[in-house]
Amino acid sequence: TNDQINKDRFMNTALLSSNLQLSTGLLTGIVFGFLLQKGRLTSFDVIVGQLIFKNFTMMKVMLTAIMVGSIGIYGLIAFNPAYTTMISSTTLMAAFLGGSIFAIGMATLGYCPGTAMAALGDGRRDVIFGLLGMVFGAGIYAELFPFITKQIKSTDFMNQETLATITGISPWIFIAGFVIIFGIGFYMLERYLPKNK
Repeated sequence: TNDQINKDRFMNTALLSSNLQLSTGLLTGIVFGFLLQKGRLTSFDVIVGQLIFKNFTMMKVMLTAIMVGSIGIYGLIAFNPAYTTMISSTTLMAAFLGGSIFAIGMATLGYCPGTAMAALGDGRRDVIFGLLGMVFGAGIYAELFPFITKQIKSTDFMNQETLATITGISPWIFIAGFVIIFGIGFYMLERYLPKNK
């Protein structure tokens, strides 16, 4: 029943997580924020520089994270087949609307939610109003969630597919290809574009 489903969801919230899960999440957040700061992604100029194609630091950091994460996830699965990927379903309209709102907010503020929190920890006061806006927006989304679920998320449903499952090709082929492409791209950026300051 719906009551049982809601009860199960409540029992699985972070408030009732084990101390180990909470500690792991806290440690991961600290490391993530530290790496963002060291990668200079807590700087408004760096992020906006990426959006206007004058500073590619953000792209290099994020693509490196994607490559390392892909190798780590599929390496873990190869080591222990009991593990598997959990891919959320999505809808084209919801992804388009959500991505558009995210892009407008990031271009205006100069931070995404993750870099915004790291920037706050870095002492950047310009991010405060953006964080307040995120909280306000989250409240609006919570209020509109039943409408969004019924009118938007129920259409154009996309299955949880990957390039590997669609083509039947080993995911390592795609990972290797992306590593080569990104590696060449990084070399070209470093070789032919002015150094980012």
